[in-house]
Amino acid sequence: MKGFLKYTIYINLIISILSVFMVFNFWETDRTRAYVFIFLAIVTGFNFFFRRHYHKKFEARKRENQK
Repeated sequence: MKGFLKYTIYINLIISILSVFMVFNFWETDRTRAYVFIFLAIVTGFNFFFRRHYHKKFEARKRENQK
């Protein structure tokens, strides 16, 4: 289970990148949908950096406790 949680961080990054791509696709045709994808890109991008920061912090703590 812990191995899977390591990869969910990068799933957030992929969703964020795809959301930015969708913003460019919908910008001229449907601005409302583009705004939803902008919001999704911001939230998932923030979630990626937040979870990556805490993952590195917990890994450092685990390595420190093992020594």
